[in-house]
Amino acid sequence: MSEQEFYQIIAQEMSLRAIQVTSTVELLDDGNTVPFIARYRKEVTGKLDEEQIRQIEERIKYLRMLSERKSTILKSIEEQGKLTPELAEKIEATMKLQELEDLYLPYRPKKRTRATIAKEKGLEPLAELILKQDITSGDPFAFASEYIDPEKGVENAEEALAGARDIIAEVISDDAEVRKAIRERTRKIALIVSTAKDPEAQSDYEMYYDFSEPVSKIVPHRILAINRGEREKILKVSIEVQEEVMLSEIQRRHITNRQSIFRSEIETAAADSYKRLIAPSIEREIRNELSERADDHAIHIFATNLKNLLMQPPVKDKIIMGIDPAYRTGCKVAVIDETGKYLEGATIFPHAPQNRVFEAKSALRHFIDKYQTEIIAIGNGTASRETEALVAELIGEIKQETPERELVYIIVNEAGASVYSASKVAKVEFPELEASQRGNISIARRLMDPLAELVKIDPKHIGVGLYQHDVNQKNLDEALQVVVESAVNSVGVDLNTASASLLKYVSGLTSRTAENIVKFRDEKGKFKNREALMSVAGVGAIAFQQAAGFLRIPDGDNPLDNTGIHPESYDATQKLLALFNIQQDRTSWRTLRQRLRQERKPLTELAGQVGVGEPTLEDILADLEKPGRDPRDGMPKPIFKSDVLKMEDLREGMLLKGTVRNVVDFGAFVDIGVKRDGLVHVSEMADRYIKNPLEVVAVGDVISVKVIKVDLERGRVQLSMKI
Repeated sequence: MSEQEFYQIIAQEMSLRAIQVTSTVELLDDGNTVPFIARYRKEVTGKLDEEQIRQIEERIKYLRMLSERKSTILKSIEEQGKLTPELAEKIEATMKLQELEDLYLPYRPKKRTRATIAKEKGLEPLAELILKQDITSGDPFAFASEYIDPEKGVENAEEALAGARDIIAEVISDDAEVRKAIRERTRKIALIVSTAKDPEAQSDYEMYYDFSEPVSKIVPHRILAINRGEREKILKVSIEVQEEVMLSEIQRRHITNRQSIFRSEIETAAADSYKRLIAPSIEREIRNELSERADDHAIHIFATNLKNLLMQPPVKDKIIMGIDPAYRTGCKVAVIDETGKYLEGATIFPHAPQNRVFEAKSALRHFIDKYQTEIIAIGNGTASRETEALVAELIGEIKQETPERELVYIIVNEAGASVYSASKVAKVEFPELEASQRGNISIARRLMDPLAELVKIDPKHIGVGLYQHDVNQKNLDEALQVVVESAVNSVGVDLNTASASLLKYVSGLTSRTAENIVKFRDEKGKFKNREALMSVAGVGAIAFQQAAGFLRIPDGDNPLDNTGIHPESYDATQKLLALFNIQQDRTSWRTLRQRLRQERKPLTELAGQVGVGEPTLEDILADLEKPGRDPRDGMPKPIFKSDVLKMEDLREGMLLKGTVRNVVDFGAFVDIGVKRDGLVHVSEMADRYIKNPLEVVAVGDVISVKVIKVDLERGRVQLSMKI
């Protein structure tokens, strides 16, 4: 199958034009990144977005791999002298790797099996005779007696028939059509069953001690839970199906003459083939399919949550105090300025066993007064709520003295802060500080700019997934890498302030070139323009082309360097501005849209005049209208507080505002300001059926909820969005 045929297949599957697929694949093959193609090659792709481009990328990889596998299989079978035109046609026509492997199964080199042993004993002709089913009279044992050969290990007719049945069982097992039929039937009617190895033992898996559900209906999070229980040797798991149905399917395909004297031999061989060869193989396949599907779903949920978390709006131009709470080792405090620069820090001991509350308050107040702190960010780990109570009390005291004072606090998800504290990145940033003194800085900074700070941490440790340590780690890493890359490039990066951890995700850059950029910046000073990037070691013409449009220079020589307009479009932009006699400054740029509306000039005509495509012109206009825009600014703002709410304060029916912290298959966890996040079950999200909670909420959303149940003993709060 040719590449052009691949493009046609993908175009049909995705309801696209073939030229869109062809052009996109060519761009990918030339080494262009997905963010670059999606943003700066819209004319070429027909305005495909990142998701569509990645789908094309994934599908072309699969089809190319399938094509290579077909070539290998055809060559192998041909070398065996067994390739027929009909078989070659079937192999070429198949579009699924599993079906291709089914066709190859009879020709795949095998280890020594019961069937190969029987063939060594000379029983293959007897098996072929039985399978022909032409003989309708006589005694099967009489025909089998002709194959008795003590020297080969065939002592009697029964042994001859047994060996022939082994050969027939393998023939049936190797039949691609049989496997396909059994696989499809199993998917439709089988049950996945789990039981407890020790029914009396207490565990987190008790709901699965006597559990069964149709394979076709079981939801991903149950698969992941069952798999984990099996790995921990608490559960026994199997696929159960009505054997009679499967045997009937096999017999329908392989018993062609019911009058044959060998009919019972084929039935016996079919039953053996199913139990010994087909069923175990299909069960493994089905279990793998379920696990892969569950993995893909869990990874998708994790990736979606991560994208929403990374795209939370930054808290700009504020002095922030970060507190990493703890009991015995004390709460670590740090103050950062509006740029994220670390100003000062300390350790306070307000909780047991020291209980130095007055001293702790005095230290916090000192920092608040000294640096005019405006927001206090408290990590949500151990001692978080006790620290919140202390901070709320202090804010109350300060506001009694100076009511006009702007001072609030917020609980911040600290997942991964300890990982960052001990990382190489943190050691480079704060070599003079101990690891325990770095997490508080991270907590403050992830409020100031979530994206810039969270990229320093392995996404798996950020705490917005479910079962992330159970799924395929390679697939998870790849998916999360894509998410971070997409978020970073959609926002853009300040070339003069970004860390190497952030820069390495920019289209066209690598970890090495990112470090080289920081080194160049430290030695030579700030970048004055995008072109200076070409002076950095490792940044050549290709890397510059891929990266330049995503890098911003707010105070550079050229105002266009602080927009998403690519340098390759600067000439067109200048022509555009000249056409309307608009000056090279941001204030004048904003009048361009108004001028266009007044003159009613068609964009198609204007695009031709300045020498770009219409999609690129649209993007240029959008950037000129809002230069330096941050797409995160339109996201819901975080909820700041000045007083504390306890679980004991909650009452059924109470209406509250909360922030979505995590979205999982069965609902969403919402921070309403008490010790534990409340759960909005999927059934409580709307008055209609919701299949996936992501249809309704996303991480970071600020939502209104109603308290429907409070369990103080277990520390659980149930919420509803049906207000």
